[in-house]
Amino acid sequence: MIIVTSNEVPGYRIQAVLGEVMGLTVRSTNFGQSFTAGFRAIGGGEIPEYTQIMYESRHEVMRRMTDEAAQRGANAIVAMRFDTDSIGQFSEVCAYGTAVIVEPIPGGQPGATGQSAQIAGQG
Repeated sequence: MIIVTSNEVPGYRIQAVLGEVMGLTVRSTNFGQSFTAGFRAIGGGEIPEYTQIMYESRHEVMRRMTDEAAQRGANAIVAMRFDTDSIGQFSEVCAYGTAVIVEPIPGGQPGATGQSAQIAGQG
């Protein structure tokens, strides 16, 4: 699955737009993480416990988003974005984008890239 934050995939033509897809999770920290993070916050700097939660959250929402896109028959997601918010003691993380079907542009055609030409030649 190709995922890009741009509206197009260089070297590929969008053949079909299948609609918006997203992945969402709402997480909380466990008591031990919150307790340890509270002490770290006093000294300033990065709070590894929260960094780990956010890293895991982003990984999970990306998986959910790509699963939804694949179920629709997409092979790419364009205009992918993350959104985060907090709800009381919880953090919400969302990944969203537009599920599309793309095909590589063969070499020698306008818009082709070395990568797309190589992939198109394999098909």
